[in-house]
Amino acid sequence: MLEIRWHGRGGQGVVTAAKLLAASALREGKYFQAFPEYGPERRGAPVQAFTRIDDEPVRVFAHIAAPDVVVVLDETLLGKVPVADGLREAGTVVANFRGTPAQLREKLGLKNGHVFTVDASRIASETLGKPITNTPMIGALLRAVSAVQLDNVVDELAEKFKGAVATSNVSAVRRAYEEVRGE
Repeated sequence: MLEIRWHGRGGQGVVTAAKLLAASALREGKYFQAFPEYGPERRGAPVQAFTRIDDEPVRVFAHIAAPDVVVVLDETLLGKVPVADGLREAGTVVANFRGTPAQLREKLGLKNGHVFTVDASRIASETLGKPITNTPMIGALLRAVSAVQLDNVVDELAEKFKGAVATSNVSAVRRAYEEVRGE
């Protein structure tokens, strides 16, 4: 089972990202869960969401304390929220971070695992016209780990959104997929 913990701020689409990834897994005949964990329910407050994907039915019904993957949508959370807590030793961090993967590894104090960075804020501003980083971060995640196929996310976005909104979100996913850097 692949367990993903998402970190962001209210209004950035953290919960939507977790659900979009899960719906894309369904397109592949996989089993999934996607759910949020809110703190103070206000725009800008730290928010977590969780996604589980498996080839077998998912029978765990709790938040994810030891994720395989951590996805960080908001760079300002780094150093303020312990995003890497519980990350499995060979786990992966995918973050909206302007620096290099090595710089993020040092900032988080990670000795093991994999680290990927992408400037999702820039990509979102250029493709969506606003700094909502959820879809670029899905693209970066898909390059970092084999969660689902990129085409299934594109199809899910085209079904969920229409017209220019769908087109710009697909562009954001594809750009982040291409621009993410990892080590």
